[in-house]
Order: sequence, then structure tokens, then C-alpha cells
Amino acid sequence: MTTLAPHPDRLFPADPGERDLARRIHATVADSPIYSPHGHIDARMLLDDEPFPDPAALLITPDHYVTRMLHAVGVPLDELGLSRDGAAPTASGRSIWRKLCENWDVFLGTPVRFWFESEFSEVFGLTSQPSASNADELYDQLSETLSRPEFRPRALFERFRIAVLATTDDPADDLAAHLALRDDPTFAGRVLPTFRADRYMHPDEPTWAGKLDALAARSGVDTGTYTGLLEALRVRRQAFIAAGGTSTDTGVLDAGSEPLTTADAERIHRSALDGKLTAADGVAYRRNMLYRLAEMASEDGLVMQLHPGVIRNHHRPTYDAFGSDTGHDLPAVGSFTTPLTPILRDFGTNPTFRLVLFTVDETTFSREIAPLAGFYPSVYAGAPWWFIDTPAAILRYRQAITDSAGFTKTSGFIDDTRAFCSIPARHDMSRRVDASFLASLVATHQLAEEDAFTIAGRLVSDIPRATFRLG
Repeated sequence: MTTLAPHPDRLFPADPGERDLARRIHATVADSPIYSPHGHIDARMLLDDEPFPDPAALLITPDHYVTRMLHAVGVPLDELGLSRDGAAPTASGRSIWRKLCENWDVFLGTPVRFWFESEFSEVFGLTSQPSASNADELYDQLSETLSRPEFRPRALFERFRIAVLATTDDPADDLAAHLALRDDPTFAGRVLPTFRADRYMHPDEPTWAGKLDALAARSGVDTGTYTGLLEALRVRRQAFIAAGGTSTDTGVLDAGSEPLTTADAERIHRSALDGKLTAADGVAYRRNMLYRLAEMASEDGLVMQLHPGVIRNHHRPTYDAFGSDTGHDLPAVGSFTTPLTPILRDFGTNPTFRLVLFTVDETTFSREIAPLAGFYPSVYAGAPWWFIDTPAAILRYRQAITDSAGFTKTSGFIDDTRAFCSIPARHDMSRRVDASFLASLVATHQLAEEDAFTIAGRLVSDIPRATFRLG
């Protein structure tokens, strides 16, 4: 049985001198509060503060980083607790946990393994690596641990030192959980809603008309017209601001942002409702909506996060059976400079407008994102996410971005997770990589040691706070 003991110098440089400096830099930020301005934790979990039902429901089923890799080696998604065709899941928590343990070596060398080893050891006190032979023993140990009061959601929130946790929310969400947490005198944390209007940008999707109806009901504005939709979105943005929200998020296939005239947009809106939408009009409508969301951000100050370049739900049979966010959102070639020309022409120097650009195409970091952030006051370089939130890719990000944009025009680390207990492990991974990068700059006399310590502190505190207007 292999001992579970993450090395204290993991991710630090091999050179002894640089390693010692990286170790010292990391020590100054290791226990700093966590600012998580983009993620997918359900605010209701913290409001209800109920014990987690079982280890699998907490650590495996909701985390598509985990389920996708197990699926890739032949484990069916319904055996990992995902709901097929809307039916209640049939796999037991113990059987799901066994699947992870039987396939533990699948994660060797991946960030998932790094996060798991950190949280298993440092959060739950496990001392043995999972395996087929000890799966039941570890499951029983974790189940007993999760039954304790100190492992309920709010207690872990405090233990993880989370200062701000942003969620991702539909404009039609009532935000009741956020408002209740905000007004709860027994809860000291900040849980902020993030406005995500993707589903209203795609009139070619079969759920679009139904989403318009839900938004109309929530906002009190008729969304049967294009101008009505824009007004409903504005109304809900103000509701998000009132609930503490500071940012929006948009995920689209490309960053095209050509605006339409109101007449053209109204025509396309009507044709979509009548079932007569053409493919070209659908694309034009989406790109116009991206421009209009930027326009709204230039007016109300919500920070605009943009995640283009992802082919959503690549495997249609899996989407039909299990729904979205099940591990098969795949990278596409990215582009920003030309597609964003209309937005940056009209709002790029507006002091109210702020745009954080994310990519899963690393080639755009040095070619487009860093140069854009290095000129436009409004543009910030978002941290690596999804397929590139790995130690090696985070280091490449720093190397690609810093030359053109420095440190202050970056977002701070983004954990982008549905796996609550992995949050501290993910942030620690980023802090270790940044400490190593800063140590390398000191070693090559590109940075004074004093500056390296200062920047390390800023990267985990005032940079994400300022970028996302967290106060």
C-alpha cells in the first residue's frame, strides 16, 4: 500500500538555490485568503449547510475533470452517478468511489491527481493512496469524517480561508440563496452571483424560446422582441449588482462582435420565434449580442469575462443522455484581436468597461491576449482554465503574458470548479507555480528578491480584487 504524502517542495524548481527562494516566497502566501472570482459552486449548499451525503457525491460526480478521464478509460458516466435521461442515478456512492480507486493510476501526472492528493491528505487526513484493495476502507473513513460538524460546508468555507466565492448564475435565477447568505449574520463570507447570459444569445437552440419566457417572468419585461430582451437583461444585471455581483461571464464559440441595427436584430428575433431562423442569422444574432453585453458592461461596470473558443457538448449522444457540463466541451482555435475590434473600438478605452479574456488555445496568450492587455486599459489576461489549468501551462502562461502585459494586467488564479474541496488545492498549485516563476526571475537578475515577495502577495490579493472590482 503506497503512502499518501504530498512532497512539501512539489512544483518548486530543481535548482537548490531557486528551490529555496521559491519555498520562501510560497511560505508568505500559502495561508493567504482565497479570492475565487469565477466558479460553479452552488450557493444553496452554503445556505443550507447540510452534511455532504457521501464521498462520491462530494468528490467525484460533480467534477467533470474527474468523470471525463474515467469515461475516457471506459467507465460509463451513469456508473459515476450522473443522471441518464433525467432519471434518478442508480449507482451507489460506494460503487462510484470504487471506480475511482480502481482507476487511480489513470490520473498520474495530471493536475487532477495533484489536487486529489492535496485534498485527501490536507483536508481529510488520508494517509494511503487509493487503490482497489483499500477502496472500502477509505470510503468508510471519509464517510465518518464527513459526518462531523467541522466538515459541513460553512465550516470548510472558513477553514479554506475563502474571502470571496463567485458562483455562475442564469439571469432568470431568483438569487434567493445569495441574498439570504448576504443577510445572514452568522455567515461572514462573501458569495457573489455572476451573470451568465449565454443561453439568450443562441436563437438556434431549441431551449431559447423557453429561456426567454423564464427571463420575462423574472424581470417583468416582455422578451418577445429583441429590444425587450435587452431591457430584461439590463433589469436582471441590476438585480445581480444589488445581490453583490461584480462580474458577468460569457462562453461563446468565437469572439465575433459585429453589431446589428435594431431593425435587423428585431427581424432575426422574430424569425427565430417563428421557427424560420437561418444559420447565418443565428451567428449574426449571437455576435451582435456579445457586442450588446459589452455595451451594457460599459454602462453598469460589471466586469465582463469572456470564454470563447470552446466547442460545447462535442459528443451529441452524451449531451442528449446526460446534459451539459459532462466533460466533452473541447478546445477550438482561438482568436481575439480581429473579432473583438468592434467592442474595443467602441469601449476599449472606456474606464467603466473591463474585459477579462480567457482561452484554451495557448497560442493566443503571447500572440493576442498579452498584446491586447498591454495596450487597452480595459483588457486583462485571464488565467489558464479547463484543459490548461495545469502546473506546466500556468508557468507557460506567466512566461507568455509577462513580457507584454506584466503582472498587474492579469486576473489572479481562477479555479473554475464545481469541486468545493479542491479549491484550496487548486489555489495552492497556482501559488507554488508563481513562486517558482518569480524565483527564476530573481535567479536570472530580472527581478529583485524584494519585488518577488511583493508580487507574490499581490497576485493572490489586490490583483484579483482590483481586476474583478471586489473591493
